[in-house]
Amino acid sequence: MISSPLETKAGLRRQLRAARAAVTPEVRRKAARTIVQLVLRAGWLRQGRRIGFYMPAKGELDITDLLTRAMAMRVNCFLPVVPPARQRTLGFTRMTRRDDWTHNRYGIPEHAAWQTKIRARRLDIVFLPLIGFDRQGYRMGMGGGYYDASLAFLRHRKRWQRPYLIGVAFEAQRLEALPVDPWDVPLDAVLTEQQVYRFRRL
Repeated sequence: MISSPLETKAGLRRQLRAARAAVTPEVRRKAARTIVQLVLRAGWLRQGRRIGFYMPAKGELDITDLLTRAMAMRVNCFLPVVPPARQRTLGFTRMTRRDDWTHNRYGIPEHAAWQTKIRARRLDIVFLPLIGFDRQGYRMGMGGGYYDASLAFLRHRKRWQRPYLIGVAFEAQRLEALPVDPWDVPLDAVLTEQQVYRFRRL
């Protein structure tokens, strides 16, 4: 776990990126397998649920094995689609055939971006990538603000209880505390290669 000194978010991102990049291939492979088992044990993959996943990029923990398992269990699996320039709200498209791929402007694969997209509020669960997380459940992202904008409605928790937000990270990305902005939405849980951290019950 990285200690979190008083420094800028940019400085923390550099520190956390370096920690994530230092994770060995062996740990990465084991983590991908462990994540599947932790999710199955938690009972999050249920037929009929709408679940948002992500395609790993830039050293993020690879959850494609989890996505494959979910598809086999007939879970309704969705992937994010980056909006046009100057917009921040993500759409999510349902996976159908595995060959319907394109790449967004960041070079990240997107699935069937031409299909009808739904908003995050229509999903039951979202697995989110992150740069770092803390013991209060706050997440630091890449800095684009896409998930912050897409999940802003969850700041009114009494009205919106879905989707349940599950961050995915390596233990090396855990901090004691992150700097928090008013628009930050805390996670409900975080999965690492070692355990599940829960911050709110599903």
